[in-house]
Amino acid sequence: MPSSSTTRKPPWDPPSPQPPLQSTRLIDQLRERVRFLHYSMRTEQAYVHWTKVFIRFHGLRHPRDLGKLEVEGFLSWLANERHVAVATHKQALSALLFLYSRVLDIHLPWLREIGRPRSKRRLPVVLSQDEVARLLAWLEGEHHLFALLLYGTGMLLTEGLELRIKDVDFEHHAIIVREGKGGKDRVVMLPSSLIAPLRQQLQHSREFWLADQAENRGGVYMPDALERKYPRASSSWAWFWVFPQDHHSTDPRSGVIRRHHIYDQSFQRAFKRALAQAGIEKPATPHTLRHSFATHLLQSGYDIRTVQELLGHANLSTTMIYTHVLNLGGGAVRSPVDSLPGLRPDREQHQQQQLPQQRQQHPQQQLHH
Repeated sequence: MPSSSTTRKPPWDPPSPQPPLQSTRLIDQLRERVRFLHYSMRTEQAYVHWTKVFIRFHGLRHPRDLGKLEVEGFLSWLANERHVAVATHKQALSALLFLYSRVLDIHLPWLREIGRPRSKRRLPVVLSQDEVARLLAWLEGEHHLFALLLYGTGMLLTEGLELRIKDVDFEHHAIIVREGKGGKDRVVMLPSSLIAPLRQQLQHSREFWLADQAENRGGVYMPDALERKYPRASSSWAWFWVFPQDHHSTDPRSGVIRRHHIYDQSFQRAFKRALAQAGIEKPATPHTLRHSFATHLLQSGYDIRTVQELLGHANLSTTMIYTHVLNLGGGAVRSPVDSLPGLRPDREQHQQQQLPQQRQQHPQQQLHH
């Protein structure tokens, strides 16, 4: 999705006037338009991917020569043959709508008529505090600290990865999340137990920063036009990553070789391994740490509005999903099966306690039997 928090029209509405495209190849035009509208790198990669899949599906025919039947046929193939999830189906549809309305500048009535899959509301996967502790025990180094930070603050995976030195406020025990969920800034707590480990992590990061300074590297990535507005900021310590990668990589947009933050794939792989080693059977992902953060706060008695603000949810209804999680298990309504006389645990325990007393009262009868 776009990184900007401003309200925009859906891609199937008539687009606003746009500057002419400079590129000649369709995929390059798609990238050009995505970047003009300040969409995120992830959105660009997703839209390019689905456009290529769409073109290959129709035998390398140009999308301008295709229409409603071809788009619906492709989406039906995804749903019926590939069995993709609803979110994936929606992403592919959004990519095609963007392609036709924003790149090809084709606005046709059938864009509104294409069926859109409905998302099913699912309860989030939540780990207990014991399961979180078991999981963390199998993570090492910066992955261990990073998982602690996600669980301790409720940040999204990308928010933690993109954390900068300047946004960690040790004095006020706060972390400022920039361009977080919904494109908005917010403040989350800095757990007291993480202050010392984070200071050590910053010392480790500073070693990488000093090495880059000595080699006159190109600094780090800067959002939007800040690199042109503040040319030296990208090389400053304040803008450096809290969790930098141990090697340099090529920026896919600018082609500049510089240091990136740790990759999300590397942490996801480490998380998956730790989940298996801890013997946790739940289908958890790094995002589960955010769900667990919210649920455990509500279990501790914190107001749901406070949790909403910490998570960065625009609507309270989004946060309310965690109240449904709280209604599961032993803290919810008592099942009638627990009231059956022959199955009550307390009755069985009472009988076991009474048995030694009966044996003491009737020793001769016990010997006879």
